[in-house]
Amino acid sequence: MLPLSDLLLFALAALVVVLTPGPNMIYLISRSICQGRAAGVISLFGVLAGFLVHMLAAAVGLTALFLAIPLAYEILKWAGALYLLFLAWQAVRPGARSPFEARALPADRPRKLFLMGFLTNLLNPKIAVFYLAIFPQFVSPEHGPVFLQSLVLGFTQIGVSFTVNLAIALSAAGIATWFQQRPTWLAVQRYVMGGVLAGMAAKLAAEPRQGV
Repeated sequence: MLPLSDLLLFALAALVVVLTPGPNMIYLISRSICQGRAAGVISLFGVLAGFLVHMLAAAVGLTALFLAIPLAYEILKWAGALYLLFLAWQAVRPGARSPFEARALPADRPRKLFLMGFLTNLLNPKIAVFYLAIFPQFVSPEHGPVFLQSLVLGFTQIGVSFTVNLAIALSAAGIATWFQQRPTWLAVQRYVMGGVLAGMAAKLAAEPRQGV
C-alpha cells in the first residue's frame, strides 16, 4: 500500500490546492454570504459530487495510462507545473481579487444549488489539472493495485477538501468581514498563496518519474 509519508505529502498538496483561490472557493463563499450557511452546505455537496467524477475518471484508467507512457507523464508533469505557476501569478498579479471578496448571487432553490456546485467543480480546470498532472505522481504499481491506490488518494483529497470547504461555507460571512476590515491582509493572503503555489510548481517540475 501507499507509504504513509507519500499519503501525508499528497494530503498536504490537496490542502494547498483547496486553499488556492478558484471557482469552488469563490462560489461557496459568495453563495454562503448571499443566501446563508445552509445554501453554502448544499452547494458543497454538489462540489463533492464533482470530486467523485474526477476521482473515478482517474481511478478507472487515466492514472495507469499516464504512468505507463513516459512521454505523456512528462508532458502532464510540466503542464501541472506551468498551471501552478499560472495560479501563482493569478494570485499576485496587479488588480487580482481575493476570493474573500464575495460577488453577489441571486437566491436559488436547493436542487439548483446542488447542480451549480456540481457543475462548478466538474468544469473547474484547477481540479482537472490536479487529477491529471499531480495525482498520478503519487501512484506506483510497486505499492499495489493502481485502482485501489487511486481510490485511497481520491478519498483523501475529497476528505481534505470537504473539511476545508465546510469550514469556509460555515464561516464565510465572518471571514469576508474580517478581511474587508483589514485590506492589508487581503494582499498578504494573496502573496503567501502565490509563494506556496510557486514552490509547489518548482517541486513538481523537479520530481523524478515514479518507477513502473
